[in-house]
Amino acid sequence: MKISILLPYKENFSPAYAGAVSLFINDTLKISKYKKNTTVFGNTDYRNKFKLKYVNIPLHKLIFQSQNKKYVEEFAKLEKKRNSDLIELHNRPIYLTYLTNKLKNKTYILYFHNDPLTMSGSKSISERIFLLKNCFKIIFNSNWSKRRFLEGMKSDYINSEKLVVINQSAKKNKINLNKKRKIITFVGKLNKSKGYDLFGKAIVKILNKYNDWTSIVIGDEPRDQLFFHHKNLIKLGFKKHNDVLDVYKKSSIAVVCSRWEEPFGRTSLEASSNGCAVIISNRGGLPETITNGIILKKLDVKNIYKEIEYLIKNTKQRKKLQKLSLKNFFLSHQFVSKSIDQIRDQKLILSKNINLYPQKKSLRILHITNFNERHNGRLFFNTGRRINNGFIRLGNSVLEFSDRDIQKHYKTYTDISGAKSLNEKLKKTCYNYKPDLVVLGHADLISSDMLGELKDEYPYLKIAQWFLDPLNKNGPDYFKNKSRILDKSEFLDANFITTSPDVLNFLPRNVKNYFIPNPSDLSFETLNNYNHDCSNDVFFALSHGVHRGSLKSRTVDDREIFIKKLIEKSKDIKFDIFGINKVQPIWADQYFKTISNSKMGLNLSRGLPIKYYSSDRITQITGNGLVTLIDEKTGYRDFFNDKEMIFYKNLSDLSEKISKISQDEKLRRYIGKNGKEKYLKYFNSNLVAKFIINKTLDINKNNKFLWHNE
Repeated sequence: MKISILLPYKENFSPAYAGAVSLFINDTLKISKYKKNTTVFGNTDYRNKFKLKYVNIPLHKLIFQSQNKKYVEEFAKLEKKRNSDLIELHNRPIYLTYLTNKLKNKTYILYFHNDPLTMSGSKSISERIFLLKNCFKIIFNSNWSKRRFLEGMKSDYINSEKLVVINQSAKKNKINLNKKRKIITFVGKLNKSKGYDLFGKAIVKILNKYNDWTSIVIGDEPRDQLFFHHKNLIKLGFKKHNDVLDVYKKSSIAVVCSRWEEPFGRTSLEASSNGCAVIISNRGGLPETITNGIILKKLDVKNIYKEIEYLIKNTKQRKKLQKLSLKNFFLSHQFVSKSIDQIRDQKLILSKNINLYPQKKSLRILHITNFNERHNGRLFFNTGRRINNGFIRLGNSVLEFSDRDIQKHYKTYTDISGAKSLNEKLKKTCYNYKPDLVVLGHADLISSDMLGELKDEYPYLKIAQWFLDPLNKNGPDYFKNKSRILDKSEFLDANFITTSPDVLNFLPRNVKNYFIPNPSDLSFETLNNYNHDCSNDVFFALSHGVHRGSLKSRTVDDREIFIKKLIEKSKDIKFDIFGINKVQPIWADQYFKTISNSKMGLNLSRGLPIKYYSSDRITQITGNGLVTLIDEKTGYRDFFNDKEMIFYKNLSDLSEKISKISQDEKLRRYIGKNGKEKYLKYFNSNLVAKFIINKTLDINKNNKFLWHNE
């Protein structure tokens, strides 16, 4: 792919007096895979140029014509002959206006190195919409710059995939921190915008008190006459870039205390990459330039002095920051160059004309849960499938993302758990699919950091989570399940749980929390046990060992004790029990064939009953026309009556009611039929899916649900 890069007019592409844009292009392009096919165009007076393909555009001084406009016109003449596949413009959005009139059907990438709202060609919303419509990508040097670009713009543009953040880069040097000297460095224009007046006053006080320390100042500013003097204050004036880096290598502390909103801040970036303990102001994109350092709470002489003194006096903390700055630094030339090349790669496979106003006929839902593909259908009939069916039947576009299957298949020696590959695949999937709603179901390996990235990339993306496991303090895995449900709460819009939120005091307040029943599904719950004779009275199955498909060695849980006592107490009752006493659990088709021969099903969950909680066995029991036996302390009387379910108070009460039902065939059929019809009418997967969508997106508030009152 042939690429042309157009520098800003008068941006010197020379090591002798290089600007930030030239340094950025040189550092990233010289290691790019597109280096050989890329030419840089500019207007550089210096004879010594960077060692890349370069074409100079000389201009005579013009009186009645814009130099910038003439510069672009001359480039357009050269470009017509060159006929590049991609034109990259740096820091001059106005150039795009000129070029689209001269060069038709070209692909452009625009890089912002400064605040977009201060630059000709991107100040107004209409100008920025023009840039979006005519650029393949717009690359910002910081999230702050991107946010500035988006100020006042509609959500249609905020969600554009054209907007990309690629930070500036620096060389990560191997620094011997033990050889660091007692030097405090300031690099930049010596003016008030850069905070040099504040630094100067603070550093003189520091040097007066700590005379074994030295300060080095690099930079000049003929317009601002700021003079500070001390025998330990060394002012070097303007220095070549490599000379600046040499100073950073031996400096212990670097101060970048800008008043103005720095779009990124190369000085703090390079100080960090050379193992300095960095002090910065909280302006613009400066916080994005460091991984570890001190951010001034207030920008004044007092606080600058205080933080410098803190690092001088606390050697251990100073060395810790230096070490972490090096260890965690990731914005290397290689990293950033690769990121840019990935954008260039996309030009080859993506259309230039990306629709900014997609007219969606239905929602795009990315459903992330364990679809159990690797189990060959054994675990097909699960809640995730039921909810998924509901989303589809409602007319939505649904992409299934089976996290456990992906994690298993993507494990490598460098990614033992497969979690890294899983999260990277999710990121790429969202980029391509552009979901409106992400729904997670027990997706524990999806990291909260990844959800944060997705929220940043797609500001109007909604994320919901459903969770089926018990959250009872007196139940199994309480602390583990609590941790799982809270893990992603920072980035969730709604939680949907099979326990009433009323009885849980740990749920996050920043997230909407709702109860959902275990959904039934017409395509799954196909049996009508109330219509035929059954030889067994009570069916019950424990489901531990789900993923291995067989019993595993474990301690006896309270349900096994309960079942044994119930069997002993109910002498004339025929029980069909699985998952206990070395009787293997059953799955899929075998499960349905087995329950088809039982009159009643015991809905017994681990731990003490808690409001509304039930495992998904309730759908298989009630939904297939068995009489459901359920502890009244679950609160299910709020939804069903004695003609639809059998509620018991204790073991003795349960035994008596089982005996009664087993002897009254008419009553058994009546309750089984009523229970199934009501469950499938009010607790079906379509309604549960609709509830999840409505509550997460805050829409269709007039829809009523049996299990929820506004």
